[in-house]
Amino acid sequence: MYKAIFAFMSKYFKKNTLFKILFNISPMYRRTNARLIEVSEDVHKVKIKISLNYKNRNYMGTMFGGSMLSATDPIYMIQLLQILGDDYVVWDKATNIRFKKPANQHSYAIFEFTEQEIVQIKEDVAQNNEIDLVKNLYIQSSTNQIFAVVDKTIYISTKSHYKAKKKKLNRQ
Repeated sequence: MYKAIFAFMSKYFKKNTLFKILFNISPMYRRTNARLIEVSEDVHKVKIKISLNYKNRNYMGTMFGGSMLSATDPIYMIQLLQILGDDYVVWDKATNIRFKKPANQHSYAIFEFTEQEIVQIKEDVAQNNEIDLVKNLYIQSSTNQIFAVVDKTIYISTKSHYKAKKKKLNRQ
């Protein structure tokens, strides 16, 4: 559904504007208590803010760890889908979060891909048909105090390889 809305609306708005608006109005993302506050024109950089309020404050008065995890969960995957295009399949495969200190204030995270990373991803997928990419990010305060480190493992494949692999698995 979101893909169809994005395709239709992209006739009228820039990709980065749509990325930000659709994430921020999406019911499942709104529930994370996070908002996209910056999206670069090429969608290579996305910055989020996770507000600390009564909806995600835990027993100790700090941010619930699940709130941090859910706020960071979908960004890299959908960001990469937008950058790579329809010839690729991208899935979140695993997440590891290491809490460094309690988040007692609004938190931020920056999701970023360099042009060199995108070129390397395309080359690696062309050579191997599929890869697992590990990206790290920090959930931190506005003064760069680190609350948590998140490692995301992202599966990336060519669409044709993924379809063949899926077909083979369904026959077994």
